[in-house]
Amino acid sequence: MKVTDLSHLIHSSMPVFPGTEQPTFQRANTLEKDGFLEAKITMYSHTGTHIDAPAHMHQNGSYLDEFAIDKFIGTAIILDFSRSNTQVLDIESIISHEETIRNIDFLILKTGWSKYWGNPKYYKGFPYLTEESAKWLSQFALKGIGIDAISIDDIESSSFPVHKILLEKNIVIIENLTNLDSIDPRASFLLSVMPIKNKQADGSPVRAISIEL
Repeated sequence: MKVTDLSHLIHSSMPVFPGTEQPTFQRANTLEKDGFLEAKITMYSHTGTHIDAPAHMHQNGSYLDEFAIDKFIGTAIILDFSRSNTQVLDIESIISHEETIRNIDFLILKTGWSKYWGNPKYYKGFPYLTEESAKWLSQFALKGIGIDAISIDDIESSSFPVHKILLEKNIVIIENLTNLDSIDPRASFLLSVMPIKNKQADGSPVRAISIEL
């Protein structure tokens, strides 16, 4: 069994979505003063490698804590676009994988953009799904779709149409994945993206891992 960590490290100077704040870690208790070590952590619910709930974009959408636990684990495949010259992931890019997509729980879009993590380039130029692609993918019984970039939508979009299309169908979105090069691209694997179990979670950082048997 091979287990791979697909999550970025959370720290106070990490990249975050433009307009949000970086997490803060405050030393609340110390060994010297209190006899134990504890920190107070403040961060947005979509920090780092994270998962989006339908409630993130829809007024009456489900929160993460309303899903059964098996929503966050299942079989996955990677579609590799890291060597593609296109920024737009249209239907023609994915339709040939239809039969495979029908038989998995999670679809992972590998753009190669995680290599720019911590670099200003990370925020622009990454491949993203078109609305047409999102509508086509929403017909499948997918639990979720992930990407190794900061958004599954065009970074220039202010209406987030791809998010809305997928989340309306209860297809959760995982963003800021990393280490996808470590996974065998020829086979499916088990993906686990467990969120923090807090009430009315519109999103949550996750410790995303792949398990190859």
